[in-house]
Amino acid sequence: MPATTPTRLLIIGAGPAGYTAAIYAARAGLKPVLVAGMQPGGQLTITTEVENYPGFAEAVQGPWLMEQMRAQAEHVGTELKYDLVTSVDLSRRPFRAECDSGEVYLAESIIIATGAQARWLGIPGEQALSGFGVSACATCDGFFFRGKDVAVIGGGNSAVEEALYLANLARHVTLIHRRDSLRAERILQQRLFAKENVTILWDMVTEEMLGTEGARPVARGLALRHARTGERRELPVDGIFVAIGHDPATSLFRGQLAMDEGGYLMVTPGGTRTSVEGVFAAGDVADKVYRQAVTAAGTGCMAALDAEKFLAAHEAAHDKAAA
Repeated sequence: MPATTPTRLLIIGAGPAGYTAAIYAARAGLKPVLVAGMQPGGQLTITTEVENYPGFAEAVQGPWLMEQMRAQAEHVGTELKYDLVTSVDLSRRPFRAECDSGEVYLAESIIIATGAQARWLGIPGEQALSGFGVSACATCDGFFFRGKDVAVIGGGNSAVEEALYLANLARHVTLIHRRDSLRAERILQQRLFAKENVTILWDMVTEEMLGTEGARPVARGLALRHARTGERRELPVDGIFVAIGHDPATSLFRGQLAMDEGGYLMVTPGGTRTSVEGVFAAGDVADKVYRQAVTAAGTGCMAALDAEKFLAAHEAAHDKAAA
């Protein structure tokens, strides 16, 4: 029969935010339980080279970095569970979280670190070339394309911001949009139009991402179709950036926690407290601006410290009431 396990702190999610929260919480003596979810390690497990995480003179592999964080979290006392939280009840404490295995956790506090996933086009070549010239994060990977030709796919704020960032690194940036006008804010459009090394292809649908031949292909271009005329063409580029938005993994908490219009969890300014006392959020699940491993780790630290203060205050109040 599946167990019902009480815990002072339950951490849901095992990316940089979840692991960092676990490290700080375990060192504070909270004995956290971390439920890893569907993708232990988060998005970095599908990232090849990481050059912008502090502490490493040379690029490290994303999966290796996550493995080091996991090992550290367990070393300091985190109980790691390879399971998936399928439902939560945040209406009263202890909070109830049920897992796919049937195991139930009754938690005095919860840190949500379930992250967000980039939206993908779902076209041929995209998955095979991901990490090999195809990316969803210019801030993460733009450095590898200095002086090269790149393409950005999308037409909203995310796409224009990515194109602007890349314009300062790449030789040439081509923004590909399936409509005849951008959805981005007017000020962003003006900045983009002023860039001499940016070209916009209007009314273009991306049908396929093209790679080189060989055992390990890398991106070499795009197969495009004009949305109105049907004319097809190929665009040779060295890097492809998909910028059609992100989806935070917050469906579990819909109707229980305050979210913005994009589904991101709302937290106190400069903190990690959500709309339910005792529930905290860290990493990309509450961050639609930066979405970096280092910022996720930072908010993981903040969430653990916030949870520690919350538990200390409530346990002191409970002891006083019992005296």
